[in-house]
Amino acid sequence: MVRNPLPVFTIVAAYLYFVLSLGPRLMKDRQPFNLDRVMMVYNAVQVVWCAYLVRECLRLGWGGQYSWICEPMRETKTQDDYDTARGVYLYFILKIVDLLDTVFMVLRKNFRQISFLHVYHHAGMAICIYLGVKIYPGGHHTFLGFINCIVHCFLYGYYLLTLLEPRVKGAWWKKYITLIQLVQFGMNMVHELLPVLMPSCTVDRWISGPLIIQNVFMFLLFGEFYYKNYVRQQGPGPQRREKET
Repeated sequence: MVRNPLPVFTIVAAYLYFVLSLGPRLMKDRQPFNLDRVMMVYNAVQVVWCAYLVRECLRLGWGGQYSWICEPMRETKTQDDYDTARGVYLYFILKIVDLLDTVFMVLRKNFRQISFLHVYHHAGMAICIYLGVKIYPGGHHTFLGFINCIVHCFLYGYYLLTLLEPRVKGAWWKKYITLIQLVQFGMNMVHELLPVLMPSCTVDRWISGPLIIQNVFMFLLFGEFYYKNYVRQQGPGPQRREKET
């Protein structure tokens, strides 16, 4: 999966073809599949997988061993460095598994959820993390995966709860899941900007630049989603109550 880019680009291309073309055509005249049990297992696995990677990130780097402002790749490799590379690889495989999110949406005919933001985010993460495994499997830039796994523990935990108790879908605190994601992108931007502003830091800035741009883009897309779903729809008090009833 890492030796050359062909496998990951083939998977992403197949993913895009299925969710944007083949899948909707196959499901056009079919009833949606009931995948509740499959998705319960899937979401539970996601929570456990992400929690394990968070533990590894804390144990190997972000629990005190790494500098939070400048952590270049080490020239001399220790066992912890190889364990970190293994963790980055497991994170890459997780991003491939994440593509199933959209496949489930197609099979359940939840086409409304298959937005540009959703597809771009999933496909882009798979390719970006492949580059991370290949080029920079440790050091400063692994902060992105560390924070992302924390956020996904909450996200997939929420998805699991909605399957166990459907009333959770209308919970008042649901909007805070998106706010947590916005905070994630903000933290990533600041963290990647630090090496750029520190001439003495030897972290590769050519990686920081694209990551800053990517996180700005994701912040804007998720911010637009938050505004449309949790700000604009609320409206004035009386109109809001009428809509809810």
